[in-house]
Amino acid sequence: MSHAETKKVLIIGLDSAAPQLVFDQWKEDLPTFSWMMNEGLWGELRSCIPPITVPAWAAMMSGKDPGELGIYGFRNRRSYRYDSPSTSNALAVKEPMLWDLLSSYGKRCVVIGVPPTYPPPPVHGILVSCFLTPNKQVQFTFPDEIKAELDTVAEGDYLLDVAQFRTENKEKLLDDIFVMTRRRFKVIKKWLREKPWDFFVVVEIGLDRMQHAFWKYHDPQHPKYEKGNRFEHALRDYYRYLDREIGEIVDSLDDDTVLFVLSDHGAKKMDGGICINEWLRSEGYLALKAEPAKSVRLEADMVDWDRTRAWAEGGYYARVFLNVEGREPSGVIPPAHYEAFRDELKERLLSIPDDEGRPLQNSVLKPEEIYRTVKGVPPDLLVFFGDLSWRSVSLVGTRGIHTFENDTGPDDANHDYNGIFLMSSRDISPSLRGTRLNNLTLYDIAPTVLNILGCRIPKEMMGKVIVRL
Repeated sequence: MSHAETKKVLIIGLDSAAPQLVFDQWKEDLPTFSWMMNEGLWGELRSCIPPITVPAWAAMMSGKDPGELGIYGFRNRRSYRYDSPSTSNALAVKEPMLWDLLSSYGKRCVVIGVPPTYPPPPVHGILVSCFLTPNKQVQFTFPDEIKAELDTVAEGDYLLDVAQFRTENKEKLLDDIFVMTRRRFKVIKKWLREKPWDFFVVVEIGLDRMQHAFWKYHDPQHPKYEKGNRFEHALRDYYRYLDREIGEIVDSLDDDTVLFVLSDHGAKKMDGGICINEWLRSEGYLALKAEPAKSVRLEADMVDWDRTRAWAEGGYYARVFLNVEGREPSGVIPPAHYEAFRDELKERLLSIPDDEGRPLQNSVLKPEEIYRTVKGVPPDLLVFFGDLSWRSVSLVGTRGIHTFENDTGPDDANHDYNGIFLMSSRDISPSLRGTRLNNLTLYDIAPTVLNILGCRIPKEMMGKVIVRL
């Protein structure tokens, strides 16, 4: 049996783990991560555009960009009609994931919580779906019978996600996140020992929830930070807890296992929000049938489509759509004018300032210029406000374009472009150990894993093999 045939790969995904915290600010508090930095390979891992959980994990696991996946965020337009976008799930993924490719080679896979894996696709092994699972009454595992094991192994109700992370009840949320993560790691550690596997990948969503809920409590640079607050160390304590859990796993691994600790994107403080649809209204691009009596999220039936040229979806970034004649049901922009209008709108969006009139360093991108191909119904423009320090808010009736409250509930953090990469293996050359790698992207992960496990890398896969073991 060749060395490649005995190798195994374990990926521990920490959704939104922030490199500035892991590699710099809290490095001394995180002995396992520090050991991996000293004895393995490490660096910042560039996310996809947009740097959002869905589609980022799918891009990482497939080596395909969001345009190829046809997934541009949690919610995507299903057609060029005006009805509300739908939440993306596993049914939207048409490209093969790592576990699909490895299963075809007979490699045994264990997949836990990787978005989007609901409904659960079949694998050569075990799959437990992700936080997109609506409830535990549905079938969320493959094979079906694995579902019966989870609560027993977790020693309690196995939680796919916390019930509500955008809440002011921080005490309960903090308890819920620790309970969820503790139970997930019980399953991980037992299945690592007892299930047959060549490839094991898990994503813990708790860190993403922690950062959205508790960033302002730890970061003195956050506009809402209060020194000495009761949750000042909550986020650091959770990072330390994750480090301990991963440390126990490291101690249990055999010499043939290659370990990766990764995040799909980073995180940073949120300074505020831009009410994108209110801005489009103020500039004459979006017309409503009636003036809202209060601030409300824009819905299709509120819009006077015959007088509207553009509208947007909010979120961590803005997806701006144009109302094009012959494409949308009541389109008004002639196709011959489409590109000129899009360029005009792009320039206007780039110049939106902050609440004090200062430049925001916005970024406005056309999908066909950043993706290899464009599938599904993409935004006409992707807009990132303030280098992701400001989010996009879809409210109308706000009487202004700047806001410091999130339209979906309390939120302190936005996503950032770079996540973390940590890799540990006995086969890393001693001369390379401790090396900080540059220019890593999440597209490099799939070809690297396939190479380690001795499987062919599809030629259409993006990314490079990071290191050959």
